[in-house]
Amino acid sequence: MNTLVVEELADRVVVTLVREKQRNAIDAEMISELHEVCARVEHDPKMLLLTGQGDHFAGGADISQLRARTRDDALRGINRNLFDRIAALPLPTVAAIRGYALGGGAELSYACDIRIASSTAVFGNPEPGLGIMAAAGASYRLPTLVGVSVAKQVLLGGRTLDAEAALCSGLVMDVVENPLAAAHALLDRVAKQAPLALKLTKKIVDAPGSHPWADDIAQAVLFETEDKQRRMTAFLEKK
Repeated sequence: MNTLVVEELADRVVVTLVREKQRNAIDAEMISELHEVCARVEHDPKMLLLTGQGDHFAGGADISQLRARTRDDALRGINRNLFDRIAALPLPTVAAIRGYALGGGAELSYACDIRIASSTAVFGNPEPGLGIMAAAGASYRLPTLVGVSVAKQVLLGGRTLDAEAALCSGLVMDVVENPLAAAHALLDRVAKQAPLALKLTKKIVDAPGSHPWADDIAQAVLFETEDKQRRMTAFLEKK
């Protein structure tokens, strides 16, 4: 791969965006390579950790390519389809963020389940200044993550969220000196949980609206698993 470094571990796949000279701007080749990663993780479910090489996560989409896109390209939802696919991956996804997460880079981070940032992190969606909108998931993910008011401040008012504001708004889980190490530590904890319980919990949380019947069905499935019996027996035997 030319735009990514992919490291496959026993329980997770670590993906580093490696267009450092372009602040890891997301271009067509990176989109294609990220689809390849998604296909791999869908076939063999593992947790996903996304980060960027150097001082920035992703400074946005590649503007030279974006300028050449047409109405038909917009209707294909090139970036949105990828980010929706990342959001739908079966196991938890974490973004470790330094520096800029702007435009498409911000939307890539919004597609992850959890974000951990350094003090240098900056989130924003400056697309209207370029004559377009943030159409790769920000309009429906960001309001869910930070509330409609803050989302409109970012999407309409041009507000950027520094690390402190991102933490206060709930966009990031934590602000740390080394977000990559913190993301690995988080996934180490997550890896100890029951995989099926994680998969079903993620699906239920991501499902729209109120869905008590779906919760009940998912719990019924989990109640019948050997993993539940083993884990609860081990818990009781420790007492």
